[in-house]
Amino acid sequence: MSDSTVWWLLAGGAVVVELVSGTFYLLMLAIGLACGAIAAHAGASPTLQLVVAAVVGGGSVVLWRRYKQLQPSAAPAASNRDVNLDVGESVQVDAWESDGTGRIKYRGAIWTVALEPGAARAPGAHRVVEVVGSRLVVRPI
Repeated sequence: MSDSTVWWLLAGGAVVVELVSGTFYLLMLAIGLACGAIAAHAGASPTLQLVVAAVVGGGSVVLWRRYKQLQPSAAPAASNRDVNLDVGESVQVDAWESDGTGRIKYRGAIWTVALEPGAARAPGAHRVVEVVGSRLVVRPI
């Protein structure tokens, strides 16, 4: 079996394991293995094939990791509008209880609302900033 065939089998195996495990880093290593196969096709020595595979695979892992670190992290599900469509909606709070909660009618049901920490307790229009269980956390608009 030729060197390039071994490299292609290793690259294919890495892709299969990546599909099963769901980690994107194995795909980056598979790219390095494929580059090792291309180096073998080009007639490079086994040492150069290993160096090419290691540099490309390892370099792509490092670059991908750096890229992911620079991306902003997603908001928690309770306050993420992409996950919870109630976040960002406006509600009308008519009165507040002494414990800092209130009761409102929202989407055809009675909900308990709580103020965001540091917000002033006043009746009126509020915006939902988070949903915790069956409680809406709101801030004044």
